[in-house]
Amino acid sequence: MSIVQSSARALSVSATGYRRISEAARSCLIPAGAASRAAPVTWDPKKTAIVIVDMWDDHHCVSAARRVVEMAPHMNRTINAARQRGVLIVHAPSDCAKYYKDAPQRQPIESAPSANAAVKFQWNYFNPEHEGPLAEHLEKGGCSCDTPQPCSPSAIVWTRQIDTLEMGEGDAVSSDGQEIYNLFEQRGIDNVIIMGVHTNRCVLGRPFGIRQMVYLGKNVVLCRDLTDSYHRDPGKHFEGLDLIIGHVEKYWCPTITSASISGAPAFRFKQAAR
Repeated sequence: MSIVQSSARALSVSATGYRRISEAARSCLIPAGAASRAAPVTWDPKKTAIVIVDMWDDHHCVSAARRVVEMAPHMNRTINAARQRGVLIVHAPSDCAKYYKDAPQRQPIESAPSANAAVKFQWNYFNPEHEGPLAEHLEKGGCSCDTPQPCSPSAIVWTRQIDTLEMGEGDAVSSDGQEIYNLFEQRGIDNVIIMGVHTNRCVLGRPFGIRQMVYLGKNVVLCRDLTDSYHRDPGKHFEGLDLIIGHVEKYWCPTITSASISGAPAFRFKQAAR
């Protein structure tokens, strides 16, 4: 996806994947397995939102926490560029509602009227009716350190979103799928760009993640360079991340890179570049 300078400040989308994306009379359909193909389509920024999934201030997995710290400045640059063009930014750090209860970014969420949805808001597990098989270790997740044993037991150690990500005056914060949907319906949001962690777990499964947004009929893309995975495969973490992104492209939604939003080079983890 790239942003073109025009009076309409439109988002010109070039997405890799298979699902249909439509905006007004323009649409594209990229066949399954066509991972190297990209098709352009224009999105209205006022009908577009970015959802930032679980970019917490800490994590019980040392490597997961370190990669969030590394990725966050690049994500912040991307959301700043999108915000300047009128894209709605939704911060969705799960388990942190208490921390943000008095934040001004709660006002848009709390003022949006309740909207009826055709599907239930819930954690969305692997769906064999919609997607092909995914290796068990990629589906269930786990410590993503390269050590023979997990670095620590699973535990909630986060309290808020990482401070590197700025919350703008017009942004919203919620980790409730119904609340986010209410705001989207009020604002006429049809297009959703999802970024954050972790692709194989929360990014796909949360009640505001990829599966849920697809079920709701939104036009969804994953920002593939601003995400990470959480799975056990010592020494092969980034190979697994590539497989998960490929799974998303094949069965759920197209992907884009942050370069098409910020105009800066796409982000790449230092370890992945070795």
